[in-house]
Amino acid sequence: MTFEDFFEIPPYSLDKEKKEELLTERLVGLTKFHRKHCPEYGRILDSIRFHEEECRSYKNLPFLPVRMFKELELKSVPQENVVKTMTSSGTTGQAVSQIFLDRATASNQQKAMVKIVSEFTGSSRMPMLIIDSPSVIKNRAMFSARGAGILGFSIFGAKKVYILDDEMHLNVAAVTEFLQKYKKEKIFLFGFTFMIWQHFYKELLRLKKEGISFDLSNGILIHGGGWKKLAGEAVSPEEFHGRLKETCGLDNIHDYYGMVEQTGCIYMQCEYGHLHASVFSDVITRRPIDFSECEIGEKGILQVVSAIPESYPGHSLLTEDEGIILGEDDCPCGRKGKYFKVIGRMKNAELRGCSDTYAAKFR
Repeated sequence: MTFEDFFEIPPYSLDKEKKEELLTERLVGLTKFHRKHCPEYGRILDSIRFHEEECRSYKNLPFLPVRMFKELELKSVPQENVVKTMTSSGTTGQAVSQIFLDRATASNQQKAMVKIVSEFTGSSRMPMLIIDSPSVIKNRAMFSARGAGILGFSIFGAKKVYILDDEMHLNVAAVTEFLQKYKKEKIFLFGFTFMIWQHFYKELLRLKKEGISFDLSNGILIHGGGWKKLAGEAVSPEEFHGRLKETCGLDNIHDYYGMVEQTGCIYMQCEYGHLHASVFSDVITRRPIDFSECEIGEKGILQVVSAIPESYPGHSLLTEDEGIILGEDDCPCGRKGKYFKVIGRMKNAELRGCSDTYAAKFR
């Protein structure tokens, strides 16, 4: 099975049995490919005596810990075919993951993301406010997770405007001009969770007390990148949503879960507050004591699988996050597949989300 076959399927249309069959065929095929083309990955499989021809479900495939991408340069294509190297978020002194992309994998990441996000925003491009500074987009060949997130979501925007300067001050004039120009249109906003709270919401709140307010009720906000620092301020997702609605009318708000090690396969939050796995990916929870699969409703370590990675062996990864699978094929929003929530980082795991690592530097 090729990755092109996935684009013929609506992202949230397959039930459990059909999705498992599809992902198993694709992911077993990727395992064979990466064993052959990535020497380090091949040695890992040999060391655990894994034989993919005996694998009957993608749930039984070996997983790599995401931290391994900080320690090894894992790629399944020749170096001359690498067109982009993506790096994870990290505070000063932390090692960062390096993810090597060839042209095909980079293209498939973008195509998958468009299919997923369009289910929530619609297919039309919208005038876009980026709640960040333009300086974060620097070296186009070496992307940080934060820069990659902005560039990735910029696909859905037209007439893009950055509204923070390099000192993270809100450009009030730019926001005012933008909203006057597009006041009758649906607009798209994107940013990282902590930055939205610290530099956008708090400034809007201050301005409102001075009699200056903005109406963003026609906006769609997508945000992500971690909640750890906001939890320290006792801000829950519900309060985050409620405060933005109260301050500027924003009500169409979607969080997402994703990581640079599996760019493209993001997990979008539906209107009921649930994160959803699309046809391109799946999530499994594992018990830390023996890595057996958890039951629905049981807390465990999140494992993520993706049908996309061909230039590096990132198709089955064990994260450093804990979560709970809430159900499968029966979310009230009507989307098929697993839906879940992320509880947070495992104890003693490194800080690595875009929002969280920025917040650590900000502090």
